[in-house]
Amino acid sequence: QVQLVESGGGLVQAGGSLRLSCAASGGSFRSYAMGWFRQVPGKEREFVAATRWTGGSRYYAVHADSVKGRFSISRDIAKNTVYLQMNRLKPEDAAVYYCVADRNPGSQFPDVYEYWGQGTQVTVSS
Repeated sequence: QVQLVESGGGLVQAGGSLRLSCAASGGSFRSYAMGWFRQVPGKEREFVAATRWTGGSRYYAVHADSVKGRFSISRDIAKNTVYLQMNRLKPEDAAVYYCVADRNPGSQFPDVYEYWGQGTQVTVSS
């Protein structure tokens, strides 16, 4: 059974940094697309970043325009873990962040992803 467990959320001041982690278990995730979405109450889930395997040891990463240059997604294949380094955080980045995974190449659309973590809260004070 696939499980995704996020950690690293918390309260940070605007301009600060956080690193989210997502540990995957229940399979081998090397070829999975893995990524992050976020959601605030009353709004739809928003794509943040994703990676997908492109062969060998190469991964393709994509980031939403709203976080490009501030957030960076990475993976540790040996640990089945994906990270989201968040720098220069803004109050509008506050949300519940969800880790996602799927056997398929991945997408910026949430419905594509089969597996979701429980989410981790990120709060940014101004």
